[in-house]
Amino acid sequence: MTDVPPIHFAPARSGRIGYQTWGEGPHTIVAIPPLAQNIEMAWEWPDIRRMLERFGHIGRYLHFDKRGTGVSDRRGEVNDVDERVDDLRAVMDHACIERAHLFGASEGGPMTLLFAATYPDRVDSVILSGSGASVFPRMTAEDRERARARSREVAPLWGTPDSTVVDTMAPSLAGNQEFRTWHQKYERNAATADSLVDLLHLSIDVDVSDVVPQIDVPVLLLHRIGDRSVSVDRAREVKELLPSAVLIELPGDDHFSYAGDMDGWLDEIERWVTGEVKDRHHAQTPEAVRITTLGRFTVEVDGEEVPTSAWGSRLARTLCKRLVAARGWPVTRDELMDLLWPDEFDPAKLGARLSVQLSAVRRVLGGGVIADRQAIRLDLDEVSTDLEEFHRVTDDGAIVAAYTGDFLPEDRYEDWTGPIRDEARTRFVTAARRIADGAMDRGVYKAVIPVARRLIEVDRYDEAAHQMLVTALVGGGEEGEARKAHKAWAKALAELDVIIPSFEDVS
Repeated sequence: MTDVPPIHFAPARSGRIGYQTWGEGPHTIVAIPPLAQNIEMAWEWPDIRRMLERFGHIGRYLHFDKRGTGVSDRRGEVNDVDERVDDLRAVMDHACIERAHLFGASEGGPMTLLFAATYPDRVDSVILSGSGASVFPRMTAEDRERARARSREVAPLWGTPDSTVVDTMAPSLAGNQEFRTWHQKYERNAATADSLVDLLHLSIDVDVSDVVPQIDVPVLLLHRIGDRSVSVDRAREVKELLPSAVLIELPGDDHFSYAGDMDGWLDEIERWVTGEVKDRHHAQTPEAVRITTLGRFTVEVDGEEVPTSAWGSRLARTLCKRLVAARGWPVTRDELMDLLWPDEFDPAKLGARLSVQLSAVRRVLGGGVIADRQAIRLDLDEVSTDLEEFHRVTDDGAIVAAYTGDFLPEDRYEDWTGPIRDEARTRFVTAARRIADGAMDRGVYKAVIPVARRLIEVDRYDEAAHQMLVTALVGGGEEGEARKAHKAWAKALAELDVIIPSFEDVS
C-alpha cells in the first residue's frame, strides 16, 4: 500500500470521530487509541507506516482518534472511559463492522477491556499491548494528587524540545534527533497541552479491574518486560484476574509498539488472529538493490531511488555506508556503536539502539545484511555496490569509467571514509595517467583531453594533469581553450603560493 487511507468521520454525541480503515480479508482488527495520537500524521514516520502496513496484511484494520485529539473534533471536554465505549461502538457501526479483534495499546487498554465486558457479541478477541486494566499502579489519595500535580508540570513541555515523551516511551529512539524533532510536531498535532492534562487526569483514575473476570472472549496480553512507562505488572494483574488470558512477555524497554523489535509482537498478533504467520519475504520476487557511493550516496531498489525520508534517520544511512565501506567484511558491533554514538557508553542501551538502526537498514535494503552477536556485514549476494564493481574491473579504461567521483564526498571529514576514498582515488588516478600518457606518446591529443580534465576534477591542484591538459589542447589546435586551461591552472596553484610556467614555456 502506498497511499495514506482517507479520513472518515463517524458521528457521535458532541462531535465527530475521525478514523481510517484499510486491508482486507476474513479478519478485522480495530485499534483503540492510546493517550493521544494523530492517525493521519502517524503515516509520516517510516516505522509506524511499516507497522500499519503489516496490520493491513493481516486483515482489515481500523484505527481512530478519540474525541478531543488528533483528527477528531477538538471542541468540548475530553470524554471519559464510559463515553469512549459508546464512541467505539459508533465508529464500528459507521464502518459497518459487526465484530472485530480489539487491539488496545497503552491507555487504550482499559477501554478495550470495558468494551469487551459490555458488548461481548461484538468482540472476537482482545489484544493488549503495553497495557492492563489500568496504566498506573494502585495509588492512595495522596499518590493520586501527586500524580495529577506531576501531569500539570509535564503538560507545558508537550510538543517542545523539552518533552520527555521519547525518553520515557521510546528509549531506543532517544538518540535519534530526527525522530525527536518529528515526534515533537506529532505531539502538537495529537492534543493541546490543556487537553493533555485532562487526558492524564482521566488515565490516573481509570481502573476496570472489577470487570476483567466478566470478560468471556479470548485475551492476549503482550508486554515488554522493561517497559518504562507502563509496568509489565499491569499485564500480570490482568492474567491473575483472568487466568484464561495468554500473557507473552517480550524483551525490550520501549513502550511505543513500533519502537524496538516490531516483528516479534506483530508475529504473535498475526498468529493469534489468523492461526499462522505468512512468510512474505520468500513469497515475493527478490528486488534488485544497488548502492552507489562514488560521487554521491544513493540506494536504488528495482531501479527507483530510495528517498531520504524512507531511512527514518541519518544514523541508519551512516550504518549502511559503513557496511558498504567494509566491502562484505564484518564490522564489530562495538565499532558501529562508537561510530553512531561516540559520546555514550551504556552497552545495553547502545545495543538496543543499534538494533533499531539495523532494522531500518534491512527494511530499506529488503534484507541484505548478515548479523551475529559480535559483528554485522553487508550481504554482497543480495546487494550490489558500485564500490565492489569498481574494484572488480582490471582494464584501465573500465577503471576510469567506473570511477564516478570520490567515495562518499559528503562524508569526507569522517575518519573512517579516508582510507577507502584514498584507495579508490589512487586506483583511478593511476589508470587515468597510464591512458593519458599512452595517448600523449601516440600524439592522440583528443584522447588525452577528457582524461586530463577528469584528473583535475578529482584534484584541482594536480599540476601534472594541468600541464598535460594545456599541452594536449595546444597539440590539438585549440589554443584558445589551452589559454583558458592555463589560467585555471595558475589560479588553482596560486592558492598554494606556487608560480607555474608561462603559457609560452608550456606550449
